[in-house]
Amino acid sequence: MKKQSTEKKLFQYAFTFKRNIIIGLVCLIIAVALELTGPFIAKHLIDKHIVGIETTWHEVEEESKWSVPYNDKLYVRDDRVTENAETKSEAVILQVDRNYYFIDEKVPLYGTRSVEEQGTLTIDTPEGTVEVEGEKLSINELYQFFQPEQTPIYWLLALYIGLLLVAACFQFVHTFILQKTSNRIIRKMRDDLFSHIQRLPMGYFVNQPAGKIVARVTNDTEAIRELYVKVLATFVSSIIYMTGILLALFLLDAKLALLCLLVIPIILIWMRVYKYYGGKFNTVVRSTVSDMNGNINEAIQGMSIIQAFRQEKQVSGDFERLNQRHFTFARKLVKLSAFTSFNLVNVIRNLAFVAFLWYFGSGTIGAEGIVTAGVLYAFVDYLNRLFQPVTDLVNQLPQLEQARVAAGRVFELMNEPGEDVCALPMKRYEGHIEFDQVSFAYNDKDYVLHDLTFDIRPGETAAFVGHTGSGKSSIMNILFRFYDHQKGTISVDNHSITEWSRQQIRSHMGIVLQDPFIFSGTILSNVTMNDKNISREMAIQSLTAVGADRFINKLPLTYDTPLRENGDSLSMGERQLISFARALAFDPAILILDEATANIDTETEQLIQQALEVLKQGRTTLVIAHRLSTIKQADQIFVLERGTIIERGSHETLIEEGGKYHQMYKMQQGTLKQPAV
Repeated sequence: MKKQSTEKKLFQYAFTFKRNIIIGLVCLIIAVALELTGPFIAKHLIDKHIVGIETTWHEVEEESKWSVPYNDKLYVRDDRVTENAETKSEAVILQVDRNYYFIDEKVPLYGTRSVEEQGTLTIDTPEGTVEVEGEKLSINELYQFFQPEQTPIYWLLALYIGLLLVAACFQFVHTFILQKTSNRIIRKMRDDLFSHIQRLPMGYFVNQPAGKIVARVTNDTEAIRELYVKVLATFVSSIIYMTGILLALFLLDAKLALLCLLVIPIILIWMRVYKYYGGKFNTVVRSTVSDMNGNINEAIQGMSIIQAFRQEKQVSGDFERLNQRHFTFARKLVKLSAFTSFNLVNVIRNLAFVAFLWYFGSGTIGAEGIVTAGVLYAFVDYLNRLFQPVTDLVNQLPQLEQARVAAGRVFELMNEPGEDVCALPMKRYEGHIEFDQVSFAYNDKDYVLHDLTFDIRPGETAAFVGHTGSGKSSIMNILFRFYDHQKGTISVDNHSITEWSRQQIRSHMGIVLQDPFIFSGTILSNVTMNDKNISREMAIQSLTAVGADRFINKLPLTYDTPLRENGDSLSMGERQLISFARALAFDPAILILDEATANIDTETEQLIQQALEVLKQGRTTLVIAHRLSTIKQADQIFVLERGTIIERGSHETLIEEGGKYHQMYKMQQGTLKQPAV
């Protein structure tokens, strides 16, 4: 099956919450549309109400809201004259430098203007030179011509402010919805990732340092969160913003808008370049972060050994090499971003303004020119606005690549084949265990178990002994289905264990390992594992049965005493007792003790042995032990060597045979004579 791309998987996670995302994007589009009306309103305000008085005026007889009194006459601007209005003479108001002049006749509104001291205006046009007499308007007189425009100006400003406020509301809704949705996406991704990790086979965890897996669940998903929270919102808003600005530019001037479209291929080319180099650098950075996490995790767990053997310098050197590698490639990313992020946008902006000046040239602004002052303002405003989203896009490229690489690492973990989960309730089996010519290898070629065949009846206690590496723990691993055997058949109650899911076969098994694991919580929660089927009374009963009540009753909060990570406040023996009670509380049909008494003192071990005599009734017990004195009462004892059973029988039978078991037992009892030197 073809693997999906990282981008497609990210889109699929976002598509899970498509309704909220669509609502957020609609709000964003509305906010951008309202915000982009600003320059158009400003253009209208400038052309029609501020510089609009520089035009032809008509003398009228009837007073109206648009009429302006001047020299005992009433004048109305050319564009304010209605069809039915009776007009007399025409006049023109022209601006020369910073002054305005009233000319009582029709003159050209375009051309180069100059004025002499006597008030004579000279207008040079392509058709010729015109000289006219003009009256310089005082501040009060000029204010009268502006007075009819005050009300429209106030209304336009109020409209502009209102649109900005409404746009701000939509912007808030868009930001809130997208960020809320982004957090929900990451929550789902983390849940999916953690659930998948729990479905991975044990072999995966053997080959992967814990710190590297933790980095993917925490650091990498956090980088992806930034993608949805910040990068996605920035890219979407920038694209919508740029689209709106380009549409506005086309409405103002199509030719110049086409020139501005050149920005898009430049950005796309740069994104491709950055994706290539930034992707390579980020891959190394993210991988190095995982290695650093693994190194730190290992150093913290083994700090006592590091300090005891004075290996601080060696460990610091290993970490420094990883840190230096991270620094080197992070610096390359910074250089890549610094070289282009601001420089690229500034260069494009400057080129756009050069094209703008070249296009309009000089002497083209005016009432009859190529562009009015309002259009010029709107164009400059839109050009400035155009490069803000461009800057945002370019500046988010590092975060985008970081998130893309992090997502690739997360999905790589999620692509690891997991095991099917089937937790359907299953009737408690009796515990009849049969191995029929079973062979097993961890790597499918180097077999550690060879043709094992044995039969353990329900309620029996079977012990497996042998030197380190003989295959004792491997038998428990395949029975518990931490791994699956390659050859032969393993059955429980005449049913192959492969007929049931791993969860079902384990539902009636309990296991106690040599190195007990204690979770953060209380003593009781470590026994019940928060299973509703295990009551407080059942947990206390199990703890009492293994003799753990002796030390628990001395604690301030007894059974509700909080435990730190891995139960560091308890001794090894106390942790083992809690682990043992945990297995017993679930009342398993098959109880596996993997070196369970190796780290417990003799007195405590005797208590456990006494409890086992009662608790093993009705259950099959499998014991792996180095102390042969603890398994003398076992119904069957299997002696392993290099993955094969070389002896089997009861303690007395094996002692009588005088074989390997007898030799091991005598050595532990200290009665085996050493050969003479």
